[in-house]
Order: sequence, then structure tokens, then C-alpha cells
Amino acid sequence: MNETYEALTRASERTLSPENAKKLGQFFRGFTPAACPLLLLDYDGTLAPFHVDRFQAAPWPDVRDLLQHIQNQKKTRMVVITGRPADEIAPLLGLNAPLEVWGLHGFERLYPDGRREQEHLPDAVDRQLDKLRAQLDRDSFGGLFESKPNAAVVHWRGATPAQAAHIEQHTCALFEPAAQIPGFRLLPFECGLELRAGRDKGAAVELLMAETVAHAPAAYLGDDLTDETAFRAIEDRGLSVLVRKEWRETAADVWLKPPEELKVFLQNWANAAERSESLSPLVP
Repeated sequence: MNETYEALTRASERTLSPENAKKLGQFFRGFTPAACPLLLLDYDGTLAPFHVDRFQAAPWPDVRDLLQHIQNQKKTRMVVITGRPADEIAPLLGLNAPLEVWGLHGFERLYPDGRREQEHLPDAVDRQLDKLRAQLDRDSFGGLFESKPNAAVVHWRGATPAQAAHIEQHTCALFEPAAQIPGFRLLPFECGLELRAGRDKGAAVELLMAETVAHAPAAYLGDDLTDETAFRAIEDRGLSVLVRKEWRETAADVWLKPPEELKVFLQNWANAAERSESLSPLVP
């Protein structure tokens, strides 16, 4: 934590590809005293490895300490944007103070002081979701059914390839007709399919960026297909970062492999914020 920014930059050059190291160097040199930076973070697959039991998905080693260090500086606005219900994040992160969390891909907003905002869904959308939930309660095709206030989700993480193909085929057959109804969106993700209504992560990022001064450094870190709308939303206003063990096609500016390259990024963020000594602290 006490290493200098320059030393961490040299470390990143050894860890990262030259192209990624150059982009990150340019980004962190843009930290100035003019405004507090905005750090937007997905959780599963980004801050934490996936776990079949999602309540056991603890952050990558040392990532919690780095986030705590950034929070203790009181110079960065940190926000988690996740597909989970917002209430699940604080117990998993275990930080000294809660962060702002946009849960269910942006459908709900949980402020650090406990205030909560949630989108309103049309009655017709609610009725359709209730119908699908009842069907999946009876038979989820061998997958794991997850009910959300704005979505029905079927997971097949941990299934054999044959089982996964069976679950995916039958889930698609159930969800695709409903996805044609105005207000719904079919959202594929790794080892699962979600039929949802309401905001996506991109809309959440757009709202957060609208609250942020134009010249403030901002970055969004995510791993999954559901993060692509967020990558596009922050385009031209900040840095988009794909955090993933293996490369895939993406709209993100930079690709980092967790956990080591993710830790380099967070260390550089903390040091870049610290270098801007006259940054105005955030109000606790």
C-alpha cells in the first residue's frame, strides 16, 4: 500500500501488456485536484470469483484491503453496480462503511445511509413475471431458478455440458416469447439467462455520470456480457475495464486478468488519488 505510484507503474508494466500499461498510465496521470474520481465496480467475476453458492463469493485475496484503503482516503466515490439484490453486497465486501450499491442491474439504488430507490414496473410486466415464476417454481429444467423483483433467472453454473445445453434450450423456449412483450429484455450471461425489466447497468452508469462533473476521472470495471452496456455508457467520459481470466470480444478499453492485474489497478488508483493531495475529501 505504501509503494509509490511510480513503483506501481513499473510493476504494472511487468504484469500488463504494453498497450494496457500505456492506457492505464495515461488514465491515472489524469487525476487532478479539480474533482473526486468515480470508481464503478461490478461484483461477481470482477471483485470476487464466481461461486456456486453466491453467498460464499468472497472478494479475491487482498482486494477487500485495497478497497478499504481507497475508502479510508475519502477521495473517491465508489459505487457497486451488480445483478445481485443490493443488500447482498455489504456483507460480502465487509468494508468498514457501506458503499452505494445499484442492485438488480440498476433497478434498485441503495445509498450508504440506507435510503433506497426502486423503479416501478407496469402491472402487465409484473403479471407476466408472476406467471413465469410460478412455472419455474414447478420446473426449472434442472437449473437453479432465482426470482428477483424485476426478473426471472435460470443458472446452470456447475452443470455438465449436456445438462447445461438442456437447461439453456428449455429456458430459451420459455423466455423468448415473453421477451417480445414491451418492457422486457432477455439478458444472457455466463452460465445463465435472465428475463428482466427495468434499467440495465448502462442506464445506471449514465445516471451516475450525469451526477459527476465532466472532468472527473471515472472508470467502470466488469467481467460479463451484462457489463457491456456499462462499458458503452462510460465511453468518451471514462475508462472501461474488462476484468476476466480469458479474453473475449468487448467494448472495454482495457483487459485485466484477476486477481493480480486487478490489484495493480486498485493500487494505482489509491496512489493516484493520494498524489492529488488537495483533492477535497468526500463527506463521510
